Amino acid sequence: MIKRFLYFIVFVLFTFLNVDGHNDAEKRVRYSSPVNYENVLAGNFGEPRPNHFHGGVDLKTGGVEGKPIFSIGGGYVSKITIGMFGFGNAVFVQHPEGYTSVYCHLKKFTPQIAAQVRKKQYEQHSAEGEFHFLPSDLPVAEGQLLAVSGNTGASTAPHLHLEIHDTKTWDMLDPLDFIGHHLVDGQPPQGHAIMVYPQEGEGVFAGGTIQQSIGLSSHELPRHYSAWGKVGFGIWANDYMEATYNHYGIRQIEFLVDGRQVFASNVNGIPVNQNMQVNSWGDYDHYLRSHVWYMKAFIEPGVTLPILSADDNRGYVVFDEERDYHLTFLLTDYKGNQSRYSFTVEGKPNELKKKPLFTTLHQIRPDQLNNCQLPGCQLIVRPYMVGKTTAYQPKVKHQPTSYSDAYQFADHSFQLFDYQPIAIRVNKKEVKDPSKLYIVANWGIDKYMGGDYQDGWVWGRARELSAVYELAYDDQPPTIHYQGLVSTRRGETIRLSLTDEKSGVLRYEGYLDDEFLLFEPIAKSSSVECRLKNSSVKRTGKPRTLVFTAEDYRHNKRTFKTQVIY
Repeated sequence: MIKRFLYFIVFVLFTFLNVDGHNDAEKRVRYSSPVNYENVLAGNFGEPRPNHFHGGVDLKTGGVEGKPIFSIGGGYVSKITIGMFGFGNAVFVQHPEGYTSVYCHLKKFTPQIAAQVRKKQYEQHSAEGEFHFLPSDLPVAEGQLLAVSGNTGASTAPHLHLEIHDTKTWDMLDPLDFIGHHLVDGQPPQGHAIMVYPQEGEGVFAGGTIQQSIGLSSHELPRHYSAWGKVGFGIWANDYMEATYNHYGIRQIEFLVDGRQVFASNVNGIPVNQNMQVNSWGDYDHYLRSHVWYMKAFIEPGVTLPILSADDNRGYVVFDEERDYHLTFLLTDYKGNQSRYSFTVEGKPNELKKKPLFTTLHQIRPDQLNNCQLPGCQLIVRPYMVGKTTAYQPKVKHQPTSYSDAYQFADHSFQLFDYQPIAIRVNKKEVKDPSKLYIVANWGIDKYMGGDYQDGWVWGRARELSAVYELAYDDQPPTIHYQGLVSTRRGETIRLSLTDEKSGVLRYEGYLDDEFLLFEPIAKSSSVECRLKNSSVKRTGKPRTLVFTAEDYRHNKRTFKTQVIY
């Protein structure tokens, strides 16, 4: 019994020391620069974007591709992704300190990495996807060349997008905590305006109950305001650096009332699965109108972001005394540069109109499972998928001659925090092949949202409630057009165009005389190509049989055959 107890004590001490050491490592680990020139940021970590936080830092590459990219620390290449997550070509390096660095939008890998990737692509019969490696496959040293920069994936201009994650939790970490010593920054953040949010039926500000903004003309606002009841505040602010005119998100916000902190944010350690909550911490509706983000200094009931903390009132200020309240915003960047903005609000009694009760069943609550039912449609919303109780405005368009009616749950953009199950009933009594049915969401473009047929209903997923959801039918395979054997500076290449007007292309593969060929997508086009010099097929100068097969999301397949002289 004593021996077991001693083992337990040793285990607890080891765990404690290990965790403590990890926290210290986060403070003291300094990695090398991923580039061999001055570090200048186009974007910083945690900037609010529609539906997500910016998950890393964007380092400028002078507006060109082909700059060398180096591993910031020792470790090994644990994964390569191609055509995934909007990253284009990306390298994942796992470090022994407990972190993984990710280098995105790359043009091409080093020959050693490219050879290993090519091997995996042939094993998986796919040019795109995730390719995993063992520690012994591709070990790297700090400062080792990994790739050259590019503009692949969801990149609109050449740059390096660098992310750092906690390897165990995959939480997104601020890369500047690890490479920030390579940057020069003596500029403090700058506040532009404050937004005031009187809570409906509970608060009044400056005699009004509607949302209103206050411009920050100075660090000490001379004008005094009045308020009564429960009021929330938010701020529009940006950080800046000397090397560029770009503006950035704020690393740390503190909101003080009479010198006491009632709210704080520290944008570091963001769980990936809580990315969408940026829409509720930030004022998403205002952003859609103005493209300006106000970040709230209060926490809505459905928001669970660990980067936010608040007092028992969740950051709201309750003006319930006839006196002056002194309010202050403190803005701090990763280098410790700080700005302070203060203003005074007089507590002045004011009649509060009763908060109107929801008179509709069409509401989504953050603290419960919600079943949003419409005739022929149901949307299930799990708890904590919205920031606050929200009414939705459903619309049903009856389409008796179509596969289903069309459904819309909101008249303006309303994004849930994650995809949720939606089911739509089939209108037609007879459907030739129910497995070809699927849900399509139209929000500017048609988007495939899945399709599992069960007893007259088709199940899929939904997130944007202003999109129009309905059933579609796809029994037509993708279209393949042969573009020929093309001579390029990279050698002879077989090219084909590949399109699918309905559910979309799921997969494809090609063979030359029964030998597998790796076809890769051509950026910004609907074409694919195989560079023959990279394949194991040898030139014979004789006719060869090319067989190319493509499959869409409803498992319709088309096989194209032709003769190629090679």
